[in-house]
Amino acid sequence: MDQEQMKKRTKEFAKRVINLCRQLPNTREARLIGDQLFRSGTSVGANCRAACRGRSKADFVSKLGIVLEEADESLYWLEILAETQIVKADLLEPLMKEADELVAIFVTSLNTAKGK
Repeated sequence: MDQEQMKKRTKEFAKRVINLCRQLPNTREARLIGDQLFRSGTSVGANCRAACRGRSKADFVSKLGIVLEEADESLYWLEILAETQIVKADLLEPLMKEADELVAIFVTSLNTAKGK
C-alpha cells in the first residue's frame, strides 16, 4: 500500500471514529472514553501524514512509531467500549477490525523501515 492510499485510509478511519463518538451515550464514562478514542483515532491519520513527510529515514521511523501507538490505543478504547457494553460489540466490530488491520500494517511497515 502506498503512502497516498495509507493517508486516505487513516483519514477514513478518523472520520469513522468521529461518527462513532457522536453516537456515544451521554454518560460520564462514555464521554471520557470517547474523548480518549477521539484523540487517538484522529491522531492516526494526522501522524501518518507527518510520517510521510519525514525528512530522513530516522524521522520516518520515529513518526511511524507514533502512528502505531495511536492506532493500538484506538483499538484499546474500542475494546473497552465493547467489553463494558457501552456500545454493543457487534456495532464496533467493523471499526475494531479496521483498527486491528492498521496496527498490523504499521507493525509491518515499521519493521520494514527498520530493516528487520
